Amino acid sequence: MKRLDKSIHGAQQKVLCHILQECRAAAGLRQEDVAKLLGRPQSFVSKYESGERRLDILELRAVCKAVGTNLQNFISRLEKALEQSSKPPNRTL
Repeated sequence: MKRLDKSIHGAQQKVLCHILQECRAAAGLRQEDVAKLLGRPQSFVSKYESGERRLDILELRAVCKAVGTNLQNFISRLEKALEQSSKPPNRTL
């Protein structure tokens, strides 16, 4: 049985944070804008984007709505990115 890495700063968490940042930027929003839409302080957005804080599924759903996507599209994007990040590099000689 494969052991899951629970580190909040693991490689998969970094991919998640990167996609959260990309989604916000693609929507043309600043952290402050997303925070206002969520009714939270800007530090909330900063902390989940940096990996200092994890989001539960309902918080992630709210973030997705705030940046103009939905949970299904976000998860699909995350799955693709995680699959690509776990592939060994293609080395040609």
